[in-house]
Amino acid sequence: MTLKSMLLGLGALVLVGAGLFFFTDWFAAPDIQIIHSMRPNPQRERQARRRDRPPPSSHVVSFSLNRRLTLKSIRVIPAADAATNKYPHPLWHLISDSNSVPTKSFVYGQFIRGMRPSVPGAWADPLHPNTAYKLYLESNAGHIEHDFKTPAALPMPR
Repeated sequence: MTLKSMLLGLGALVLVGAGLFFFTDWFAAPDIQIIHSMRPNPQRERQARRRDRPPPSSHVVSFSLNRRLTLKSIRVIPAADAATNKYPHPLWHLISDSNSVPTKSFVYGQFIRGMRPSVPGAWADPLHPNTAYKLYLESNAGHIEHDFKTPAALPMPR
């Protein structure tokens, strides 16, 4: 085998490898997918009587991820504020100083192991009915945004 044929074979191998790397997603990290679900809050009336917390939302919003992630930051911001303000005020903001427990699902406003509120002693503000929100999630796998909208307020079933 001559030097010329070895260089041509090596060049072809490099081109095939580059094509596989750039034009397929074999080597790409999988995307983070978030699914939200909303249910009426059955404890709304009982929790509304407590004076040490803000009034609860009419619906419980839960988020599911497609795989376990070590979360670094979670923020929920009204979509209107996110569109108009450079630094919008989050309704719920959790951060992790060291390492949080890998999680696959969480509920808006509830405690997540290994994370704490960015403002000590702060509670999640209630979500308003028929309002669009943005969830900003920062994890060990990257950043992601997720849009969701709360349904119109419904009377509580008796």
